[in-house]
Amino acid sequence: MIAHLRGRLISKHPNQAIIEAGGVGYDVHITVPTFSDLPAPGAEVALFIHTHVREDALALFGFLRAEEKQLFEKLIGVSGIGPKLAVTILSGMSADAMVAAIRGNNIPALTRIPGIGKKTAERMVLELRDKLESFGATAAVATATPIEEDVISALVNLGYQRPLAEKALAKLGTTSGESFDILFRKAMAALAK
Repeated sequence: MIAHLRGRLISKHPNQAIIEAGGVGYDVHITVPTFSDLPAPGAEVALFIHTHVREDALALFGFLRAEEKQLFEKLIGVSGIGPKLAVTILSGMSADAMVAAIRGNNIPALTRIPGIGKKTAERMVLELRDKLESFGATAAVATATPIEEDVISALVNLGYQRPLAEKALAKLGTTSGESFDILFRKAMAALAK
């Protein structure tokens, strides 16, 4: 099994990277946070790899941080969550926020991830709550105001990934008392930079 891959980054997309190692180009499925942190094509890169073997396919899932790979492996252990959905989950919420949401039984936060319904979120909490002691995220998730949540939802509906929308709002600093329109325009301006 392939557990680690180091080589030259040939190309990268929000859900895929091609890494050349030893003259072979490996097609690796990645999360949006990993994509965001990857260097420009042509640079040297090292990824922690989960090799997923099925009867009809062999797929590589890559992560820059070992903790993200461990969380991925915990997620695919939950009934009803396969590797593709686990990548979507890790792309929809930061690992620290997810661990905090699972530990805090925060079903609404988990159901905001595309592809996660209430039943799957409840299964995640039930099956993973006591298995995440090794993850250092004990801080509670910063709660967004209803207006901030509306702005994030609007940005996600426009096609932005939730972590990027949250990051854009975080760049704005204190947003209390601002209307949806003003906050939305500021967030769009932050995303355009």
